[in-house]
Amino acid sequence: MLKEILSVTGKPGLFKLVSQGKNMLIVESLIDGKRIPAYTKDKVVSLGDIAIFTETEEVPLGKVLEKIKVKENGAICPVDAKSDNNLLREYMAEILPEYDRERVYPSDIRKLITWYNLLINSNITEFIEAEKAEETK
Repeated sequence: MLKEILSVTGKPGLFKLVSQGKNMLIVESLIDGKRIPAYTKDKVVSLGDIAIFTETEEVPLGKVLEKIKVKENGAICPVDAKSDNNLLREYMAEILPEYDRERVYPSDIRKLITWYNLLINSNITEFIEAEKAEETK
């Protein structure tokens, strides 16, 4: 599921891939449902391709989102993404104790919390099942 969810640089929120054109993607905002084109000049990243640095390896974003979902019992994350840096680092340490404190910045944690809440509000709660199915192919 996360492979179809995209982040488009310069545009707020997350987008779901709807269709592909010759030199563009048609994406739908998870915030307001509006469809817009994302051209080849736009930097588009699939959430399925993102990972969080730890001291030993890179953990796929889906696994980190799943850990937040388990901690919050599938509810919205109570930590405000605009909280101070120390609170964000404490929360991240609860979710992923071995995260790399030098390479994972507070801005990354803010984005993680914002994305998690947006996905939950959009009823997208399966973060790792699709990835496991693709790995077995």
